[in-house]
Amino acid sequence: MKRTDFLKTLTAGSVGAAALNPFPASAGGRAEAPKKVLMKVGCQSGGTSVENLEFKARHGVYNLDGGAPKTIPGKGWDLDDSLRKREACEKYGIALDAYHFPLTSAGIDRVEYPNIMLGKSPERDREIEILQQMIQVAGKTGLKVLNYNTTILPVLRTGKTIDPKRGNAEYSTWNYEEALRQNMPKTVAGDVSIEQMFERITYLLDRILPVAKEYKVKLANHIADPPTPVGYRGITRWNSPDVFKGIQRFAKLYDSPYHGFNFCIGSIAEGLKDPKTEILPIIKWVGERKQIFNVHLRNIKGGWNNFQEVYPDNGDMNFVQVVRALRDVGYDGMVMPDHVPHHHDPAAGLQAFSFAYGYIKALLQAVSDEVQG
Repeated sequence: MKRTDFLKTLTAGSVGAAALNPFPASAGGRAEAPKKVLMKVGCQSGGTSVENLEFKARHGVYNLDGGAPKTIPGKGWDLDDSLRKREACEKYGIALDAYHFPLTSAGIDRVEYPNIMLGKSPERDREIEILQQMIQVAGKTGLKVLNYNTTILPVLRTGKTIDPKRGNAEYSTWNYEEALRQNMPKTVAGDVSIEQMFERITYLLDRILPVAKEYKVKLANHIADPPTPVGYRGITRWNSPDVFKGIQRFAKLYDSPYHGFNFCIGSIAEGLKDPKTEILPIIKWVGERKQIFNVHLRNIKGGWNNFQEVYPDNGDMNFVQVVRALRDVGYDGMVMPDHVPHHHDPAAGLQAFSFAYGYIKALLQAVSDEVQG
């Protein structure tokens, strides 16, 4: 979406009509009740250092995924350190809302607890015990969400694309045909089918969801990034090749308010042929089930098997429509940037995140003003 299209979207066409008339008549001729904006801008980068907390507060970011507290080897997270993190945030009026489980997107060859997704017992049972302790620490700290991944392959990209029109920004790029030419090897997991993936996921969740329920901590799974064709490098990802069907299957595994998604708009779009239109019914379906626990707001150019990660304003998705859809399903968590473009200025990362924070805050204000009439 081009920057010049942002305001046009609010004032033109059918979408603009909704903005100008935020209280459309119902079938009975009475205005429908407005929907309140409950989302908050958030972030998962930088941790809880004084430097980062001051940076977040300067940019109006008052909700945070703080990364993780210190780990006690063989046991889990350090509760005292976790409480110190919460206190550090509170000094700046920042709510520590989430942590990241050490089930990351780094891939099975680098993840801290690999045996869960390798399906190896009894090793995975001991790893799960550690995760159970971490849920307890999160609950005692007052956190609402734990973000996690259930992947074997890492985040996959094939290169960078330079955009001279955006100051030679570098966009992380995935092209499946190029990936096949690169001929990367299989992981230590070998060949894993989608049924094996779901068996390993349910083995994990059968054992940690009861603890999450007890400590009132939502478990938010991030889909594998990107969705890929069946059997790529031996792995069929649980959200591939049909990303919506994979999301629906995962969502239906458990009827629990603590089972849901770290809902990455960009990663889901990577599995779609027309992200601009196809993302909206996915938001509606998952959102109406109240299974969106965190949102990564990342835009792309392209889609299935070929895309670039770009700035929030110059991708193919219309983020006014996306945030409006999140509002309409009553989503009340954080909306955060996760991946941002890079360039060669030493402060590139901070600059890109600053732009993203401002853009998200403007989006939330725009859809909030619609509701207020």
